[in-house]
Amino acid sequence: MFGLGWLEVGALIVIALLVFGPEKLPQAAAQAGKTLRNLRRMANNARDDLRAGLGPEFRDFDPADLNPRNFVRKHLLDDLEDDWNNNKSRDLEPATMAPYTSEPVDELGFGEIPPYDSEAT
Repeated sequence: MFGLGWLEVGALIVIALLVFGPEKLPQAAAQAGKTLRNLRRMANNARDDLRAGLGPEFRDFDPADLNPRNFVRKHLLDDLEDDWNNNKSRDLEPATMAPYTSEPVDELGFGEIPPYDSEAT
C-alpha cells in the first residue's frame, strides 16, 4: 500500500486516532475518501478533455508519456531492449553474419587540404 509496510500503516492509524479521536476518525476517513475520488474524477475528466481536444490522431496519447523519464524509456530504451532481444534470439554465428563492407576512403596525407565544396556550406 503506497510502498508502506505494516508498521508504518499502523503508526499512521495510531497518529490519526490521536489527532482526530475515535469519534471523528470515521468522518475524517470518509471525507478523505470523497476528496480522493473527486481528485481522481477531475484528473480523468481533464485527460479525456485533452484527448478530445487533440483529435483522433492522438487517441492513444497518455499524458504520463510527457514525463521525461517515461519518454526516454518508451522511445529509447524499449527500442534498445527490442533490438537486444531480437539479436539474442537469432543466435547468429559470426560465420553466418554478413561481413561489414565499406567503400575505400582516400586518406589525406600530412599537410594536405581537404576538398572544399562551396555549395555545401
